[in-house]
Amino acid sequence: MSAGPVTLYGLKNCDTCKKALKALDAADRETAFVDIRSEADLDRLVPAWLKAVGPETLVNRRSTTWRSLSEAEKSGALGDGAADLLKANPTLIKRPVIDTGAEILVGWDSGTQQALAR
Repeated sequence: MSAGPVTLYGLKNCDTCKKALKALDAADRETAFVDIRSEADLDRLVPAWLKAVGPETLVNRRSTTWRSLSEAEKSGALGDGAADLLKANPTLIKRPVIDTGAEILVGWDSGTQQALAR
């Protein structure tokens, strides 16, 4: 993986976030971890993330929180209501969100790992 510090936004008990942190550490990538529930400024971050990647990417539709939403909330989550819903329910944010300084990456899949290797 390339040099340059990254910020990983996630949850301390999230297995995917733990895997990402472990891989970034193994690659000697300087990584700052920010808990999206207790430490992140979601009022500032969520709109920027939505602009960068869109609600289809940022909203975690496989979460328990998603399944508990009403149909109206779900339809709003993928449109104009996404920012408010994500700020009110941080566990709806697909994790991890990785800010490289140049781009926002969401999730920990091969695409994210390849982007970090550039």
